[in-house]
Amino acid sequence: MFDSLSDRLSGALKTLKGKGKISEDNIKDTLREVRMALLEADVALPVVKAFIGDVKERAMGAEVGKALDPGQAFIKIVNDELVKAMGEANDGLNLSAKPPVVILMAGLQGAGKTTSAGKLAHLLQTREKKSVMVASADVYRPAAIKQLETVAGEVGATFFPSSTDQKPIDIANNAIKEAKKQFIDVVIIDTAGRLAIDEAMMDEIKALHAAIEPTETLFVVDSMTGQDAANTAKAFNDALPLTGVILTKADGDARGGAALSIRHITGKPIKFIGMGEKIDQLEPFHPERVASRILGMGDVLSLIEEVERKVDKKKAEKVAKKIMKGKGFDLGDFRDQLLQMNNMGGMAGLMDKLPGMGQIPEAAKKKALNNKMTDRMIAMINSMTPKERARPELIKGSRKKRIANGSGTQIQDVNRLLKQFNQMQKMMKKMKGPGGMMKMMRGMKGMMPPGGGGPGGPGGMPPFGR
Repeated sequence: MFDSLSDRLSGALKTLKGKGKISEDNIKDTLREVRMALLEADVALPVVKAFIGDVKERAMGAEVGKALDPGQAFIKIVNDELVKAMGEANDGLNLSAKPPVVILMAGLQGAGKTTSAGKLAHLLQTREKKSVMVASADVYRPAAIKQLETVAGEVGATFFPSSTDQKPIDIANNAIKEAKKQFIDVVIIDTAGRLAIDEAMMDEIKALHAAIEPTETLFVVDSMTGQDAANTAKAFNDALPLTGVILTKADGDARGGAALSIRHITGKPIKFIGMGEKIDQLEPFHPERVASRILGMGDVLSLIEEVERKVDKKKAEKVAKKIMKGKGFDLGDFRDQLLQMNNMGGMAGLMDKLPGMGQIPEAAKKKALNNKMTDRMIAMINSMTPKERARPELIKGSRKKRIANGSGTQIQDVNRLLKQFNQMQKMMKKMKGPGGMMKMMRGMKGMMPPGGGGPGGPGGMPPFGR
């Protein structure tokens, strides 16, 4: 996400680092680069003008002139203005209203409304501990009702059945009545989308909104449409009292124009952002964290939260105890680590949140982001016997051939896996005894891709796929 914008901004701001003084002359070129970076990221022109104007005004003021490091002070201003453009802080759902809290999903066809309804139901159930019912008021596509039923089954939400011969208002009202009977906390109403904004569509959703008076009206929009996403959101906001936006398919958008334009154009907050196809890949939108990622400073808070939610703590503690007691780290443990990493979006998901990623050469980054290699490594370990996983030294000629055949890989892939495992095993051994963590961190330095940071920095991890 935001890769091209991040690269351009990082390059532009690098020229100011270490400057003893910031003047109109030496920020002129930098601001021109920042402006071009935003326009190339498909940020709406009014947003770009306001952003550049605010940055320039603050940069020429006292806060930079009196700073010990004016270059760093300027970067902080850019960071602050990015946060301001995207809405200052996360704006959560109003879940304190009298239950059932009704959430209406609106948007164009293909934006990802139905999938987002399922993802939102999953998030509310797992993180907010709310009971959720979903209902489809899309009577124009029979497949939409079936799709929502399937998604509801995946996430364990209550599905309210509907059919194409019913009226959308009746479906929504009946769903809310049923939710009250079952003491359900939240009802999510999925609505019909169109290929373009049309009067009939707007009239129907206005009537639906007036009939059910939802607590939240969320506009679902595809981030890959860039500033058009913001313009479409504005058209919907003119017709409906939107309370927020869900930005979908952000994992496929390297530009970021929609995220930077929506708040300014609509005045409505981005409440959630979809970062992948999996049902748990909908995240609350935190402007300050996104700004940090755009400027290559990572998003450590989100990474910590993800680890807290997704890492199997019992398995992690079991491995830690084994290592601290000197009982060794075997291939079964290594497979568990790879599976846990995949559960957090693989190397791409992890590295996207780590500070300093912009300093790693592109070639090294691509190797590290090769999630297919991680899957192959898991397949190879799965093709081993329990004895081989516990004692990798047994894996010689014929065993290597059997493992390669069983996992659909080559013998050289098995050799590479064993080599990487040996590196990991040596690193884990260093954790035993007093000062183990520091010894391990020093050991990681030699395992980083060329151009990586210091121990424990962005490259401080096994070179998967090398």
